[in-house]
Amino acid sequence: MSTRRTTQIFCASTLYGAVTIAAALDSGCFGPADRRILLVCNNAAVPETTPALDEAEGFERLRGRFDDVLSWNETISPLHPAGWTPRASDLPLLQRHLRTLWGLGDDRVELALESIQVTPALAIAQLLPDAPITVYADGLMSYGPTRNKIDPLIGGRVARLLHLDLVPGLAPLLLAEFGAVPEAVPTEAFTKVVEELAGTPAAQEGPALLLGQYLAALNLLTAAEEEELHLRMVRGAIARGHRRLVFKPHPTAPDAWSRKLVEAAEELGAELTVEDRPLLAEVLYRELRPALVVGCFSTALLTAATFYGLPAARVGTRVLLERLTPFQNSNRIPLTVVDAVVPPLEKEGEDSAIGTEELNDLVAAVGFAMQPKIRPELREPAVRHLSGPLAERTRHHFTRRRLTVLNLPGGLPIPRHPKVRRLARRALRLRKALKK
Repeated sequence: MSTRRTTQIFCASTLYGAVTIAAALDSGCFGPADRRILLVCNNAAVPETTPALDEAEGFERLRGRFDDVLSWNETISPLHPAGWTPRASDLPLLQRHLRTLWGLGDDRVELALESIQVTPALAIAQLLPDAPITVYADGLMSYGPTRNKIDPLIGGRVARLLHLDLVPGLAPLLLAEFGAVPEAVPTEAFTKVVEELAGTPAAQEGPALLLGQYLAALNLLTAAEEEELHLRMVRGAIARGHRRLVFKPHPTAPDAWSRKLVEAAEELGAELTVEDRPLLAEVLYRELRPALVVGCFSTALLTAATFYGLPAARVGTRVLLERLTPFQNSNRIPLTVVDAVVPPLEKEGEDSAIGTEELNDLVAAVGFAMQPKIRPELREPAVRHLSGPLAERTRHHFTRRRLTVLNLPGGLPIPRHPKVRRLARRALRLRKALKK
């Protein structure tokens, strides 16, 4: 009697994700397999002009952990990975086609996916319906609630959530409604993989490293506002006494932004260079040993502080928390965590980080306000936090309207008479319409 082969398929869209998978494999987070496939997804707006992760510098050092590297873009070409899901009527045909195309035969397949609630991960899960799923999170979004309601036939297949322990003691909320068990990828395994990608480490303390995120592309800021945010990073770092600065722009950010930062630094008596190599920030931590890492709400701020023991500072989180819409926007939890645990650049010494228990309650409160139907059991910690001693200090994480709608502490009193309540709701709708 023949034994079925086991094939593990790891889907990744970024080099950071591939490094996380490599670290998970190295530390034994996945069992043995007869075949391991890295499925590369290029989710860029124009994939034809943006190199995929398997073309990035250093990828070849990760390549040996996989038997095959396949492209999801080529599999579904000419369709775009972010915009295609299979029609229900086409699923049986496409499922058989995919097994033939990838040489899966009757193999037992195991999936490791990121962002299971959206395509392309959702489409891949549908095309391999019998495969158990591990979701791995390569950033701060693992601490937030699932952004969309997932079909139980898919969510029920998720047994665990692999994540980096970016904030020790903080419990991830992602996919907990399906009983997914959080499992931290060992920090030592992650930093060891980064070492494979990095050059010679710096012998002495290096410059201040400024991290760009290109928030204008996400419609979180205008281009002019983001440029001013970067200038605040430059001015703030120089005000702290740093005279050597390195700016790591987002790969798709305009070159003009970098030129203006160089000019601004020169005017203030400092030197700024632009790191335009497509490297992970963590690689630069090892190569440069920066004296300070500055950003808005990048996950790299937490890897700097938690994994490498580097001083980190944030800029602009308060403005983004006020303007982020809708309230359910999945960037809200990363903003909340960074705002709560990373000190501000421009007011050094203020707003000391809150304790682990209080942070868990704050994240639970924001998570409940974001997704009260998906995570109704979070109401209790939400009420506890919003009624507690830190409520005023963290009130900027919530809108008065959201607290009122959910009948949480800090909201406006809800009238009991039905006619008055209808009038109040109508007034809120009118106010929202006038703001548009």
